[in-house]
Amino acid sequence: MGRRTHVALRADDRSYFAMLKKEIHAMAVEAGFSETRVGETDIIVAELTSNLAKHAGGGTIWVKAVEEDGVPGIELISVDNGPGMQDVTRMMTDGFSTKNTLGHGLGAMKRMADVFQVFSQKDWGTVLLVRVFAEPFAAFRRPPKIEVRSVVLPKPTEEACGDGFFYKETDDHYQLFLGDGLGHGADAAAAVIKAGEAFETCTETDPVSIIRFVNDKVKKTRGLVGTVASFCKQRRVWQIVGVGNISTKVYGPSFLKNYMSYNGIIGLNVPNTLNVQEVAYERGQYLVMCSDGLKSRWDTIKYPGIVRYDLSLLAAALVKDFARYTDDMSVAACKLNL
Repeated sequence: MGRRTHVALRADDRSYFAMLKKEIHAMAVEAGFSETRVGETDIIVAELTSNLAKHAGGGTIWVKAVEEDGVPGIELISVDNGPGMQDVTRMMTDGFSTKNTLGHGLGAMKRMADVFQVFSQKDWGTVLLVRVFAEPFAAFRRPPKIEVRSVVLPKPTEEACGDGFFYKETDDHYQLFLGDGLGHGADAAAAVIKAGEAFETCTETDPVSIIRFVNDKVKKTRGLVGTVASFCKQRRVWQIVGVGNISTKVYGPSFLKNYMSYNGIIGLNVPNTLNVQEVAYERGQYLVMCSDGLKSRWDTIKYPGIVRYDLSLLAAALVKDFARYTDDMSVAACKLNL
């Protein structure tokens, strides 16, 4: 069973490396990895930390348990503010090195990982994504009709996370919900978990009805803010409704739509009138939702070409550049391939 939140592991000093490797090793064992697969995961983590130390002056690794097609796995996202890579493809070629090493690091990780992607810009840094699964997938897999990714992190020093992202698919709709419990810590986490459970069990398709259903279910919690985005497969249109300060943007080839939420708190004072904002589908369109753990002026325009990659890289890049680090942080991104 996958986790909804990442764990942030410090990799800005070699003294943290042993603890980091031990924690990820334990996750691989818990996920049911074979001895060989655990060993390969250990090598990947060793290469990640080595690269951060040698080339970027340290960084952070975000890790969470994931599941895909019923197969358990581990997701690793390495983030740094180093000099970046001018030519990522060349850097992944065996034998190429900028530090007089053997130059096998990136190439070795790519061979052992089930998913391996890198986004880097000169003088900006690098975001590197690795997913390793307990069982190998087929060499060719048809691209899914929908890609949904998220990065959700608790406030530094907190274990419980008051932000939460939830996704479900029905016969007629794709539905997303991003919530942010008031404050942070255990009580905020309890509120967003209760809201997520309500969202997942709600049979309504209209986002306004979903918000009101969630509102009724979380009245005994401290409350939260949240946004529902629902895509109707038949009409090919997004319907979006939010209460509180969740920021939502829909990027398309010919437009940018910035959704403004209603004032209020789910569980305490939802407005009597809620209206849906509709956005028609365009090929190449993608939707991004962020909690107020990120600065309000976030934008994706500074990452040219990043939506060609796994959307986890986009989510991670936004956290890297816009996180406040004074609250829980969350970014969810969705792209349709219809």
